[in-house]
Amino acid sequence: MKQPGFFDVEERLSRLSGLGDQLEAFSRTVNFEAFPPDLDTALAYADGGKGGRPPFDPVLMFKILVIQTLNNLSDERTEYLINDRLSFMRFLGLGLSERVPDAKAIWLFRERLTQAGAIEGLFNRFDTTLRSAGYLPMSGQILDATLVAAPKQRNTNAEKADLRAGRIPEDWQDKPAKLSHKDRHARWTLKFTKAKRQDDGTIPATDLAIPFFGYKSHISIDRKFRFIRKWKTTDAAASDGARLREGLLDKTNTASSVWADTAYRSKANEDFMEKQGFVSKVHRKKPHLKPMPRHIQRSNAGKSVIRSRVEHVFADQKSQTGLFVRTVSLTRATMRIGLANIVYNMRRFLLLERINAAA
Repeated sequence: MKQPGFFDVEERLSRLSGLGDQLEAFSRTVNFEAFPPDLDTALAYADGGKGGRPPFDPVLMFKILVIQTLNNLSDERTEYLINDRLSFMRFLGLGLSERVPDAKAIWLFRERLTQAGAIEGLFNRFDTTLRSAGYLPMSGQILDATLVAAPKQRNTNAEKADLRAGRIPEDWQDKPAKLSHKDRHARWTLKFTKAKRQDDGTIPATDLAIPFFGYKSHISIDRKFRFIRKWKTTDAAASDGARLREGLLDKTNTASSVWADTAYRSKANEDFMEKQGFVSKVHRKKPHLKPMPRHIQRSNAGKSVIRSRVEHVFADQKSQTGLFVRTVSLTRATMRIGLANIVYNMRRFLLLERINAAA
């Protein structure tokens, strides 16, 4: 086997470009040099006066988090694939002979950003890039939430009761190793889904209730471009509707209409939106023990045509990037979901730019 040379690598990279390297499109379209102000503030690295190995470039490490989120990779798998794939190395600007961050370095970098609460600033930084490119929030906004799975915890009923009350179970307090592996913020809830059609063609009158453990991702997208503009992470048992009044509405949208499903229909929400100058397009609920009036059915059907656009966002995140929380605690889950939201907006930006270039 002959020793690979420089031109052999260039030829292979050229072939990858011809096959459609998504990461190359990211490098060409997304300005990653916009992120250093937020990264430097959050990381607060020393000036190196005390010696020691210098840290990796923050932009390079942030790009690694993008790769990791795009492909739903663990830290160990990320380290391996960076060493293995030419497309990853090109995206990161690494040569074959250069040092690659290991799994521990990736974990420490993400953890440092997590503890500094940097994810909101990074998200807003890219949102500013979108606005500068002409993608202003327009035509109203759509709200919804989705469940995000986390590793299930095997806790006793007494331990669950303590966690719900905000207490650390007594058996965990003197076992720091066990405590560090216990997720005290994720919660169980019931996920309702339509029952399957029976063999005789009939559909059961009741829905299926499936136990679910993890967190919940709440988002608001603009109707025009379908970018995520506002977001929040909670435990899986948190109410959808109450989040509307906790910063999910985007006041910079050029239109005042707000679409959402019946979970967001409440007097408190309607009063809040009216006071804030928003126009409610929230689905109306079926009257208790009464048939749905025909005019409300038609109204809800028309709203569904618009509201369903937000479902495409969740479908993209779960099918394309495998959204899943591997870590422990609400703070780390917020970081994970925040990265997924940034990466979704990046992928959406690439799509719209490609459409505009072809027009």
